[in-house]
Amino acid sequence: MASASSFIHFAVAKIQADHWSPDAVCGYARIHQLFEGERVSTRTLYNYIDQGLLPIQNIDLAQKVRRKPKTKRNRTNKRVYGTSIEERPDHVGNRETFGHWEIDTVLGQRRKGAALLTLTERQTRRELIMKIAAKTAEAVNQAVQRLKTRFDDAFSSIFQSITSDNGSEFSELTEAVDCDQVSVYYTHPYTSSERGTNERHNGLIRRFIPKGQSIDDLDDTVIAYVENWCNTLPRKILGYQSPNDRFEQALASIL
Repeated sequence: MASASSFIHFAVAKIQADHWSPDAVCGYARIHQLFEGERVSTRTLYNYIDQGLLPIQNIDLAQKVRRKPKTKRNRTNKRVYGTSIEERPDHVGNRETFGHWEIDTVLGQRRKGAALLTLTERQTRRELIMKIAAKTAEAVNQAVQRLKTRFDDAFSSIFQSITSDNGSEFSELTEAVDCDQVSVYYTHPYTSSERGTNERHNGLIRRFIPKGQSIDDLDDTVIAYVENWCNTLPRKILGYQSPNDRFEQALASIL
C-alpha cells in the first residue's frame, strides 16, 4: 500500500467526500491516466476496504449495504393511458439513439405533499430532478412546461420520446408534451423494469434523500447537488465517462 499512497489518498477522498464507488475511482483514474505506476485495481481496492486497511466502512459503499426487499402486494388491473411501450421502436429500447427519456416521481414523507419528478435519458444516463408541488397530473404538466421553456427550440430534439408508468400523475403526459415530434409511451402496469434506468437512478437519489424524508422542506440547493452528483459520477457502462460528458457529446452531434 505504501507504493500507492497517493492513489489511496485520492480514492479515500472520492469515496468519502464525493460518494464514488471504488470501481468509479479506479476506472476514472485509469482513463485519465492518473497515478501511473501506483494505481491499484478495483478488486484490490475492495480487498483493502474489506481488510480494514482504509478508513472506509460498508455504509460508505451503498451497493454493499443490504436493502430490505420490496413486499409483494395484490394488484388490481390498471389502465394504460396512452401508447403502449410495445409500440416503442427498437432503436429506443436498444439505446441506439439519443433523446429518449424515462420519467417517474420520488415521494417523500407519508407519500403526500411535494414530490420529485425525475427524468433519465436512456443513452447518456443524464438525470433531471425537479421538485413539484404534489404527485398530480397538474403538477407534472407544469413541470413539463418548465422543461419546454428551458430547452426552447431544442426541446423536441433533446426529448424525442418519454417512457412513463401508468401512475395517475402521468395520465395527461401526452397532452402536456403537446408536440408531434415527441412520443410518449406507457409501460405495462406494475412493470418498473421497463423503466429500469430511471428506477436505478431513483435508487441513487435515495442515498441522499431517504424514504420518509419530507420533500416539502427540501432545499433547492440539495436537489441541485444530488442532480449534479448523478451527472458527474463516472459510470462503468459509459466507459467511466460521466453522464454530463456523454450528454454534451450527444448535444454537439444534434444541435
